[in-house]
Amino acid sequence: MTNKTLWESVCRTDPAHVKPITGKQYQGNSPKPYWIIERATDTFGPCGIGWGFTVVSERFERLTETDVLHVAHVRAWYVFDGKRGEVEQVGQTKATYLTSNGKQMVDEDAPKKSVTDALIKALSYIGFAGDIFSGRWDDSKYVAEVRDEYAQVSKPAYSDVLIDGNFPAWEKAVADGKITPLGIIERIQRENKLSVWQVLKIESLRAGK
Repeated sequence: MTNKTLWESVCRTDPAHVKPITGKQYQGNSPKPYWIIERATDTFGPCGIGWGFTVVSERFERLTETDVLHVAHVRAWYVFDGKRGEVEQVGQTKATYLTSNGKQMVDEDAPKKSVTDALIKALSYIGFAGDIFSGRWDDSKYVAEVRDEYAQVSKPAYSDVLIDGNFPAWEKAVADGKITPLGIIERIQRENKLSVWQVLKIESLRAGK
């Protein structure tokens, strides 16, 4: 396992769950929040058990006579490789604002949007949708590569039962120098998907142990 094992397992974003940024003075793309939440559950387990978040504070800030901003401070936590981690971020949404045609708008969902914004930003710090937040989606060749990757027929997940059943034989093969943990992972991934935890377990194999 390396410092980027988690990052590299979650950083690539499915194009089907990316949307263009609208209503802002800048352009770009953003991941669909609920897809990120689903990916966090895939990686750590159910929300509230393997990961979760706390709203540390929230407030309204008046920007002008017509515009009011809602700001949420969120602390996200997760458990990875037996250790608990925490990341904090701030999200914001205009709760009231004046449109370009002079109409006053009120967004009653502003608090929820601010919390979601902060949560997704926090999860991006540990790698989720890292390719978008790091600017790789500005490269059309990279986007095409990811699109082709996700367009492939989904491979079936590798069973935990098979991991446990094959582990003693793998351990001996690695100790005898017949294969490396990476070789085992690559062989399985030709036909099956491995979870982060399965990859970590196979990577724990070391020659001579």
